[in-house]
Amino acid sequence: MEYKDYYKIMGVKRDATQDEIKRAYRKLARKYHPDVSKEVEAEAKFKELGEAYEVLKDPKKRAAYDQLGSQWKAGQEFRPPPGWEGGFEFRDFGGGPGVGGFSDFFETLFGHGGRRPGGARTSREFRMRGEDHHARVVIDLQDSYNGASRSITLQMPEVDGQGRVRNRPRTLNLRIPKGIRQGQQIRLAGQGGAGFGGGEAGDLYLEVDLDPRGRYRVDGADVYIDLPLAPWEAALGATVKVPTPAGAVDLKVPPGSQAGKKLRLKGRGIPARQPGDLYVVLQIVLPPADTPQQKEAYEQMKREFAFNPRAGMEV
Repeated sequence: MEYKDYYKIMGVKRDATQDEIKRAYRKLARKYHPDVSKEVEAEAKFKELGEAYEVLKDPKKRAAYDQLGSQWKAGQEFRPPPGWEGGFEFRDFGGGPGVGGFSDFFETLFGHGGRRPGGARTSREFRMRGEDHHARVVIDLQDSYNGASRSITLQMPEVDGQGRVRNRPRTLNLRIPKGIRQGQQIRLAGQGGAGFGGGEAGDLYLEVDLDPRGRYRVDGADVYIDLPLAPWEAALGATVKVPTPAGAVDLKVPPGSQAGKKLRLKGRGIPARQPGDLYVVLQIVLPPADTPQQKEAYEQMKREFAFNPRAGMEV
């Protein structure tokens, strides 16, 4: 996936005001509009311009985009760092005039086009009902297993009197339901944008990211953990304690286990009506040979075992 420099696309500096961004969009939109432009690839440029404006006109999306930093170059291979946008609220959006679907880069950063469940856009409701907001929050895997109540702080970008974007913290109490998975949303009714003309407030949708920095890996409802074993435990078999998000369990390792072997603990993945499984991936760790006695132990193994791990390889 290629990085898109939205500031370069619109021909503005990174510290441009909202008015400067609006003026740049109007100028370039007239230049590249497919109905009037004679420029080569006008339609593609008009679509790219609409995507850039969709981000930079919205203080929330712009602030989150700016969090990526200025070191990226247009066209550079890009993958967002985990949790980069956690804690930012985004408005629903309907796309600029004449703009269709957005790029993979946009969808990866900001989700699926601001649609509500069921696919209906909210643009017709803006005159009465407040906008729905979106944010991404990072939670611990244990909170998915057990459910939890947490206090979270979101950054709400706002435009000041000089047209600059400033962040204002907003604290909310959040109940995390048991069994929630990566990518699912928590809806906070009435916590979105204020209504118009006395209309009700919009909702806030929190998309869940499970913290990737722990010892576990998650795939859907299944959870994976690497388990280090001594060579003799793998060769002779052993019963070892394995940490899980729900507490430690005793695991029987069968004799002759090889590195990479997966042992399945049925139903010990993320809880649900059909709970996931927990897979223990065996990793064999060699003890050090730092002393003469330890080295002699390895030499004895070398003499005792007629073992060639590369016997099946052609040389």
